Amino acid sequence: MQRRTFLQWAGPATMAAGTATDAFAQVTGTTNAAGTTQAGALTDVPGIKVGHFTDPRRPTGCTVILTEEGATGGVDVRGSAPGTRETDLLNPTNLVDKVHAVLLAGGSAYGLDAAGGVMRYLEEHKVGYATGAGIVPIVPAAILFDLGVGDGRIRPDAQAGYRACEAATTARPAEGNVGAGAGATVGKLFGGRRAMKAGIGTASFRIAGLTVGAIVAVNAVGDIVDPQTGRPIAGARTEDGKRLLGTREAILRGELPASLQAGTATTIGVIATDAVLTKAQAQKIAQMAHDGLARAINPIHTMFDGDTIFALGTGKAGKTGNPNLLGILAAEAMAVAVVRAAYAAQGIEGFPSASQM
Repeated sequence: MQRRTFLQWAGPATMAAGTATDAFAQVTGTTNAAGTTQAGALTDVPGIKVGHFTDPRRPTGCTVILTEEGATGGVDVRGSAPGTRETDLLNPTNLVDKVHAVLLAGGSAYGLDAAGGVMRYLEEHKVGYATGAGIVPIVPAAILFDLGVGDGRIRPDAQAGYRACEAATTARPAEGNVGAGAGATVGKLFGGRRAMKAGIGTASFRIAGLTVGAIVAVNAVGDIVDPQTGRPIAGARTEDGKRLLGTREAILRGELPASLQAGTATTIGVIATDAVLTKAQAQKIAQMAHDGLARAINPIHTMFDGDTIFALGTGKAGKTGNPNLLGILAAEAMAVAVVRAAYAAQGIEGFPSASQM
């Protein structure tokens, strides 16, 4: 069996003259209409739908992960500047164990408003936690900071969340400059003017009759790196903007980072599996999935990031899985999704993408 390198899993199969091609290599064996092999997607997990809303007025938006039949939920927050909703409810000691959607959004804390639109959509479709006074949809959410890209007065609202739900399907979701990744940038430790464009990425693995998938919006302070070599793929650029600086190497050389404000970044994502999970197992899988961020983003979990990962178990496979194996796969899928977010992104004014370097 031929061994694939990480970049053959996650990004361009070949590199020519220092530029990235658009050929994503195989993870689950799926092939698109053009004959290009692709990584899997979060929607490979039965019981999951994904929908994006991308605002046409500036690069921002939101992404909804619908679990209309309910999914066991967990969460792990590692960044020090999080913007979240309903995360306390996912603690294994608390009452409700099923969620009906997870929202990922741009717009900083303002973007949490989009969860109201997700709730409205689910209520209209009679999806939610049953109470004596009606149903209450459970919609955990997390946001990233993209207010510095375009007019920051434009941010996702309840209508944006509702429209993302309307767009949700089981088809492979778009990647790159869409949804919560529309305004995502990376490599900001040496100042925003030296940053690059990133976006949203997805991947999945199917092993032992179970599927584990990931979706992630990458808006990190740090660089996106090849997990096998540590070499930067997208991130802080040199002063002239023409080459990748390599944040880790620059710091080790003694170069001082720029002065940043807390909450100006954040990577947010979702892991899902069709295994039957308890809330405690979902929480542990979310914790292990952060290892994937640490492999593909350097530095990660800084004071300026609000890095948050949700984990969902739809139970559609009808069997339990080994949480250790599921956590290992979650970390791998998350790392692949992060790298794909870099290669799928398209440059915008002031922020070139990996394919342009």
